[in-house]
Amino acid sequence: MHKSFGYRLAARAGRMAQDALHRARLHRSLQHLHGPARRFAAPQEVVLIALVRDGAYYLDVFFEHYRRLGVSCFVFIDNGSTDGTVERIRQEPGTAVLRSALPWLEFENSFRAYAASRYGQDRWCLFADMDELLDFEGSSTGGLAGLTGYLAQQGYTALQAQMLEMFPKGPLAAARGLSYAGAVEAFRYCDISTVQALDYSAAETGLAYYLRQNSLPPDGARILFGGVRGKVFGERCCLSKHPLVFNGPGVQAAVHPHVSAGVAVADVEGLIRHYKFAGDSLARDLQTRAEAVSEHGEDRLRSDAMQAQPELSLWSDAALEDASIAGLQRRGFLRRAPGYSAHLAGDGA
Repeated sequence: MHKSFGYRLAARAGRMAQDALHRARLHRSLQHLHGPARRFAAPQEVVLIALVRDGAYYLDVFFEHYRRLGVSCFVFIDNGSTDGTVERIRQEPGTAVLRSALPWLEFENSFRAYAASRYGQDRWCLFADMDELLDFEGSSTGGLAGLTGYLAQQGYTALQAQMLEMFPKGPLAAARGLSYAGAVEAFRYCDISTVQALDYSAAETGLAYYLRQNSLPPDGARILFGGVRGKVFGERCCLSKHPLVFNGPGVQAAVHPHVSAGVAVADVEGLIRHYKFAGDSLARDLQTRAEAVSEHGEDRLRSDAMQAQPELSLWSDAALEDASIAGLQRRGFLRRAPGYSAHLAGDGA
């Protein structure tokens, strides 16, 4: 049965009113705790945007890794840390911190989008979770400057990356006492044996509304699901993300934790090494369940399995050790762009 024009108009007005209320709540909640209050990145600099809550465990490695890639401007939205996170960030140059106590689940997208608008307008924005370390072809030579230079030259406004879950060879429980640096060193394995690829704009991705607003490179792109967490815990993990986006005209940055809309997706892909199980991941999942801050149930699947199997390991004979960018490109997990490789070699136009 078709709804009347008046009904549709009223529904649209209701959505607009809800959106306005949502934005007003966000703006009222925000506190500026540290660093510049507005955009401070130079035109060619990348602005890293991260949400954080009790992230002190990760920060030393996080800063070291992303500074090595060339990031000098870091913007954090803190969601109520009590472990010294903000005090640690204050020690770093080129940082800004906003705080909001609003529910993470309800406002996650808005936090990132607001930070991108306030600090990253007409700049490259790098969206990174605390347990994610971005890598890409040429990261150790050209860094982010080489990558964004190529993307801008080709007219691309977003890098797609695939997420690779990292894990140790032994039981996950045995790694709970490791520092984050220790976990990054010990988590040398990954498993791509059960990854599934979907067409970029397929309805089955659950992201089609946003993805259909994007343009693709000549050879297209895919959205990957599954991986080792799907294999072991039954999670339906989306592995594809848009971590690096030029927040210019027409771009809707960070409309979803994984994607932006209105972007031109690059022909080259990056890699996100994900350290979900570093530290005490079971305690984190149990806390998330207790606070009811997640709606997808993945924390329940993981924590139930880990409690039932104290010696649970993600390792199997299908595991790959020390997988490289080039190796993952050869295996088809990452797209390779010959033009980008030529650019890195100094043969680009």
